[in-house]
Amino acid sequence: MARGKLRIHLGAAPGVGKTYAMLAEAHRRVERGTDCVVAFVEHHGRPRTEVLLHGLEQVPRRELEYRGGVFPEMDLDAVLARRPQVALVDELAHTNVPGSRNAKRWQDVEELLAAGIDVVSTVNIQHLESLGDVVESITGVRQQETVPDEVVRRADQVELVDMTPEALRRRMAHGNIYRPDKIDAALSNHFRPGNLTALRELALLWVADRADAYLTQYRSEHRVSKIWGSRERIVVGLTGGPEGRTLIRRGARLAEKGAGGEVLAVYIARSDGLTSASPKELALQRTLVEDLGGTFHHVVGDDIPAALLAFARGVNATQIVLGSSRRKTWQYVFGPGVGATVARESGPDLDVHIVTHDEVARGRGLPVARGARLGRSRRVWGWITGVAGPPLLAALLNAVDLGLANDMLLFLALTVAAALLGGLLPALASAAVGSLLLNYFYTPPLHRWTIADPKNIVAIVIFVAVGVAVASVVDLAARRTHQAARLRAESEILSFLAGNVLRGETGLEDLLERVRETFGMESAALLERASDVEPWTCAGRVGRGHPVDRPDQADVDMPVGDHMALALTGRVLPAEDRRVLAAFAAQAAVVLDRRRLREEADRARTLAEGNRIRTALLAAVSHDLRTPLAGIKAAVTSLRSEDVEWSEEDRAELLAGIEEGADRLDHLVGNLLDMSRLQTGTVTPLIREIDLDEVVPMALGGVPEGSACLDVPETLPMVAVDPGLLERAMANLVENAVKYSPPGALVLVAGSALADRVEVRVVDRGPGVPDEAKERIFAPFQRHGDAPRGAGVGLGLAVARGFAEAMGGTLEAEDTPGGGLTMVLTLRAAGTRPEHRPAAEPERQAS
Repeated sequence: MARGKLRIHLGAAPGVGKTYAMLAEAHRRVERGTDCVVAFVEHHGRPRTEVLLHGLEQVPRRELEYRGGVFPEMDLDAVLARRPQVALVDELAHTNVPGSRNAKRWQDVEELLAAGIDVVSTVNIQHLESLGDVVESITGVRQQETVPDEVVRRADQVELVDMTPEALRRRMAHGNIYRPDKIDAALSNHFRPGNLTALRELALLWVADRADAYLTQYRSEHRVSKIWGSRERIVVGLTGGPEGRTLIRRGARLAEKGAGGEVLAVYIARSDGLTSASPKELALQRTLVEDLGGTFHHVVGDDIPAALLAFARGVNATQIVLGSSRRKTWQYVFGPGVGATVARESGPDLDVHIVTHDEVARGRGLPVARGARLGRSRRVWGWITGVAGPPLLAALLNAVDLGLANDMLLFLALTVAAALLGGLLPALASAAVGSLLLNYFYTPPLHRWTIADPKNIVAIVIFVAVGVAVASVVDLAARRTHQAARLRAESEILSFLAGNVLRGETGLEDLLERVRETFGMESAALLERASDVEPWTCAGRVGRGHPVDRPDQADVDMPVGDHMALALTGRVLPAEDRRVLAAFAAQAAVVLDRRRLREEADRARTLAEGNRIRTALLAAVSHDLRTPLAGIKAAVTSLRSEDVEWSEEDRAELLAGIEEGADRLDHLVGNLLDMSRLQTGTVTPLIREIDLDEVVPMALGGVPEGSACLDVPETLPMVAVDPGLLERAMANLVENAVKYSPPGALVLVAGSALADRVEVRVVDRGPGVPDEAKERIFAPFQRHGDAPRGAGVGLGLAVARGFAEAMGGTLEAEDTPGGGLTMVLTLRAAGTRPEHRPAAEPERQAS
């Protein structure tokens, strides 16, 4: 039985129209006479989607009981028994209720496909299993329902259902996606413009990659060698020379001229590995091409032009960028060169750019390793074999006459043995001593340093040449082996350093300990001084041994700038190790600078927080001081007046007003005293873990009863705040919302959790605030609209934001869907590490 075909409608987020598109496709198929049924489609109460279900046959659902509830699920057996041509199955990543045949809905779909039934389904990009970590970093929520990528990749068709974030948010605000009571939370959480834009980009890139993979597969299956310029792919050919960086930048500029351009830098090495580019230069070029958004490739091939063209056609490239040849003029007698050959054989579908650079015609100048890299014992045995071996062999051959040819072969074998053991110099010594002995003992005239037969001269020359050639190969192989091992060790160390730079994980002491262990030193220290005349001070030290106070006291010192040095004790390092040591020293300086910048930022942030609290408290005093003073003065003046005879009730009411005003003044004076302590650095906000429902209800005490309602779930995580400051901030927000709400409209105070944050939203149904004024309302002495003078001088929101930022939170204004303003107070959940928090413990509570 032929397997059914799977078609998937992929979207970036709920509400983009995946189910709508699937049902519209079903109606088109039914009109064409296709037997199509609805196996499971959830319309989520959306009227337009629900209307499309009319006219389509729906397979009855199966109801399962789970934890006291009844849940509808797709009846897989009924769909298999009905056996339609096409089945519609919504929400491919859905997790079935326990008790179902399969744990996941995509497994149900696999059974339908295996039965020969075509399936049309839907899925959101955030439900792909491989994108779980990426989606969590964007939205702050880990998706629990996922589908393996391979299931979606195996689909016969994947159709992207796309919509701009702005249009999707408008659809949400109009109530076309969720119920009205969920709109506010959705717009402020998952449906933020940034979230939607990032998810949309993920969906577009995923579909683009799948289309690219399909195109590559199609060209491979149909053996299409001709390049299809679906998008610009620029291959940059590198030789490992310094001109590579110029070529990479030119290729990047070419790629930017077309939409979706891609840069692929490729270095082609010979298979024998005897000639290679500078590893350091290639590493720099790899970093450059990756920084510019391209990719680096290492290809092995003896025929460089053919390998380069094969790579370009294999990746469907449209252009090749090569540099002008660095060969000297006389070297062109050996051939036209790589650039000319590639340009000649590229064909009409592949453009070749030859780029000039500063290294043209200067020769390759590739680095050559110096010095023998054989072990000491091998070199000793090589010298013994090369110097003492020929006389011993001559003594043996004098007793046996084997002929000149055999004698020369034996001396040649001895020279090869000396080369294998000791390298080039012992082999040269063996060849020299052996040739002299051959001339003296075995070449006529005997026992004289002359050669009568010219053929014997040729034989001895060949003998010496073979010995030198073998010795050179052995020496080169030894140097290459040593170089490869050393470069591998250096690459691991530099990779470790690069990872630490990117992650910012290593502390100074940890890095110094790594230096000490890497180079086998007794101690490592980072020394610094303010100027040339100042004494050296130690910024960090690890290890045992006598500490050094100056770089010249150390066995090894590596300067870092003018006034910093890395000092090591234990042994003297060879010059070749100083390159890696320089990288460690530079990283140590960066770590030290980062630590100090963090400390300075913490101190500056502490001062800024204190300044914000001082400003907020002063603003509150100047704002609220006049009202209680005016009330107290009016009440006292009334009581002292002899013109009016006050009753006991009136007198009690006036005295109560005086007491209330005095209490308010006492509270303001207390805040003022705390502000002065904040300024002197003797008090900071006392951050402790507390439940929101312990503080937020107290903030509603200052508003008329029945003007606000509270929705703070008990399941919310605890928050790390100063309770007093939080209460004052919430009171200001609620009072402001009640002030601008129309009569009879309740102010909603709702709490919700999002990743490592907790949000408190104060929602009113007032006139709202335009976007250009949303930031101004938090400035002191700002009143939006035509608020009466008696409504205050506009400091409540400024005070609330100052307190929120002092606690490490934020306060922002958003539109309320349907009209009004929503204040979003974001607080740090308990148990999470603050992004920027001074290390000093507070002395007392500031509220």
